[in-house]
Amino acid sequence: MNSKQNTAISLEELLKVIAPDPDGRKLPPVEQWSPERSVDIDMEIRADGSWWHEGGRINREKLVKLFSTILRKDADGSVWLVTPYEKVVVHVEDAPFMAIRVDRAGEAGADQTLAFKTNVGDVVLAGPDNPIRVETDPETLEPSPYVLVRGRLEARLSRPVFYELAEMAEPHPDDENTLGVWSKGTFFSIGPAL
Repeated sequence: MNSKQNTAISLEELLKVIAPDPDGRKLPPVEQWSPERSVDIDMEIRADGSWWHEGGRINREKLVKLFSTILRKDADGSVWLVTPYEKVVVHVEDAPFMAIRVDRAGEAGADQTLAFKTNVGDVVLAGPDNPIRVETDPETLEPSPYVLVRGRLEARLSRPVFYELAEMAEPHPDDENTLGVWSKGTFFSIGPAL
């Protein structure tokens, strides 16, 4: 359920609404591919989640979604479009994906599950395997919230999505000065209580 509604919805019902065919999108095993050839063709993902090639925006949504399925972030932080035959470096300004929607399944609190939908159609259930984290700029104190999508790839939460999380926030069970949200039995800190 969207956080602005008051009735609980089951996780299964929620997934039918936001991901009607979860089995329809199989991801290639990019983590298993180690092509020797690598190239840089001036591919970029900007902070707003838009994809660019040689200075021009890629406007074909299907092409961006296809590229997103072969994206991989290595341990050194480099991001690639990977095939069995070659890999193309992708310059990422912030995070490769944007979380554009959040929904809550279950009763509010420790038993709820938060489902995020990205700009490329991924649905992520926040929890121990897909944590939410918030980086705070030391100078401006502006928060930068993220959720792990897969591998080492994260989605930055859009401002409206982060505001929805803030509306769901409650004090940490052991520290009333820290606010956060629950998902799949895990508490994720999102910032200090004001």
